[in-house]
Amino acid sequence: MNFVRCLGLAAVLAGAASSLSGDPVAPFETGRFSTPATGIDRIAFGAMREAGIEPALPCSDEVFLRRVTLDVAGRLPTLEETRGFLRDPANDRRTRLIDRLLASDDHLDYWTMRWCDVLRVKSEFPINLWPDAVQAYHRWIREQVAANRPYDQMATEMLTASGSNFRDPAVNFYRAVPGKGPEPVAAAVALTFMGSRIEHWPEPRRREMEALFARLAFKTTSEWKEEIVCPDPACFDAFDLRLPDLTVIHVPPGADARVAFADWLTAPDNPRFARAGANRIWAWVFGRGIVHEADDLRPDNPPSVPGLLDHLAETFVADGYDSRRLLRRILRSRVYQLSAIPRSDDPRVPALFAAYPVRRLEAEVLLDVFCTLTGQREGYMSPIPEPFTHVPPSARSVSLADGSITSPFLEMFGRSSRDSGLMSERDNHITDAQRLYLLNSTELQKHLASAKKLRALTKTRRNRDARDVVEAVYLTLLSRPPTHDELVAALGDRAAAREPGPPPARQLEDLVWALVNSKEFLHRH
Repeated sequence: MNFVRCLGLAAVLAGAASSLSGDPVAPFETGRFSTPATGIDRIAFGAMREAGIEPALPCSDEVFLRRVTLDVAGRLPTLEETRGFLRDPANDRRTRLIDRLLASDDHLDYWTMRWCDVLRVKSEFPINLWPDAVQAYHRWIREQVAANRPYDQMATEMLTASGSNFRDPAVNFYRAVPGKGPEPVAAAVALTFMGSRIEHWPEPRRREMEALFARLAFKTTSEWKEEIVCPDPACFDAFDLRLPDLTVIHVPPGADARVAFADWLTAPDNPRFARAGANRIWAWVFGRGIVHEADDLRPDNPPSVPGLLDHLAETFVADGYDSRRLLRRILRSRVYQLSAIPRSDDPRVPALFAAYPVRRLEAEVLLDVFCTLTGQREGYMSPIPEPFTHVPPSARSVSLADGSITSPFLEMFGRSSRDSGLMSERDNHITDAQRLYLLNSTELQKHLASAKKLRALTKTRRNRDARDVVEAVYLTLLSRPPTHDELVAALGDRAAAREPGPPPARQLEDLVWALVNSKEFLHRH
């Protein structure tokens, strides 16, 4: 049986004519917002009006549940979570869901992974942190996320860190730079904390930035792969330091120039740091920054929504660089809760965030979804031999500390290489190889056919009708119930009749196979 015809979102998201009409497209849209407008919304919707672009309609509760769970926790909602949320009559259910997810361990794992991409947490070439340092660095980053440590404090600790990369984890910010001279270190600092690519700077400014880190020493120890990072003790003389805004400060004899730079960078009246941090968080939520690409802030690459990045940066500073609070503000905005179905064919829709940007699930998230559904474990590999590739059965792929530990699935689906810290290292585009794997992999088909979670749906509903089983499959995979047309496609004549018992096993396998190959399953929307 061909179930692909029942997967209506693929056509709708591709720009079907109905998406430009006036009525909400069920089950993906609704007619009104569930949350009040915010400062973010006033600026964003004002820019849309000025451009003459009509924003998308609000997304439905079903879409919002799936979207925010993926964006905050890096996983699909469970069947129980989906049913509970869709039955919740409270007006503040979306806000309470956001807060629950932000307080979860899944959020810590997922957002730690995001930071590990940026901070190049990886054992082997070209980073060469090695496993002991990777574990210490990853643990430290997760602790920062768990404590919701103010971003300026987290950045300052990394910028001014000294000591052993095994015992002083923040030192690994410098150890994770592919190169030890002032040039690569200055480039990594500018990229990570200023969202700026130093190669675009005028040469005099670039040289002055590099001079900030010219007095940094790297010393090996007798312990294998341990290294001490500290100010060079041979450089005690005083000197004048020119900062990127051309301010000149005097560094006394024996003082650490990095402290002066960190104080300048994180000062509330310095917009560079807050703008870069806010733009990165926005990009992690929407898939693109207000300045795009999100780590390429420069005068000739202005924000796509005038005033919005300044508003976020000012709010970020006023909230004491509270990253989680900024994330919460974004998630509660109406802009975030727009449908992914555009109501305009204007090419500026993505840049103005006039519809939620559709994008494929990250490699780790998709792998975790399949492992959760099938009850199977992924086999990992690494240039570093056992025991470093031994991963506990309960561990999610998003919680892997080391970028060198990978698998054929993760490589195929574009996991970040963590070589440069550029956000573009992660590739979330669908490729022909991925399509062929999902459609033709006998291993994946075998695992889905015997999937414990999906089999449990038929066992617990053995004496109930096939409609209930199909509904449970849709709620599990797509976080929404099937439409009438989808029920007919899945069950044929049994759709109208309340026949006891689940659908035949082969029919259920075909349905699952069709759904996991659908655009709706594979993408955020």
